[in-house]
Amino acid sequence: MALLRIKRTYAAAGLRLTEEELPDHLAVVLEFAAGEPEAGRKLLTEHRAGLELLRLALHDTGAPWAHVLDSVSATLPPLGGDEREAVARLAAEGPPEEEVGLAPFAPPQYMPDPVGGRR
Repeated sequence: MALLRIKRTYAAAGLRLTEEELPDHLAVVLEFAAGEPEAGRKLLTEHRAGLELLRLALHDTGAPWAHVLDSVSATLPPLGGDEREAVARLAAEGPPEEEVGLAPFAPPQYMPDPVGGRR
């Protein structure tokens, strides 16, 4: 659902991504925010917990890109109490389970038998 909301935000601003561009890739979000500051800031703020977790992880690993996230975070409002809890929860639990694309699309006769391994 988050990807759908991001795509709809882009579409409302007239941005159409190519098949190769991932809507939630940070470089794509930042490029969007550069062209649409109000909508971009709202999008970044909605995903503040994930950005903060990424920023902290980059610092923990000594990644050279950590300072880029420092700069992005500096342009956003400070983390509030709920956001701090969201960062801690995200760090402890990980991202939500992905369920998109997990259903098989081949006809049943081509799918392996989950019990015996063959059909």
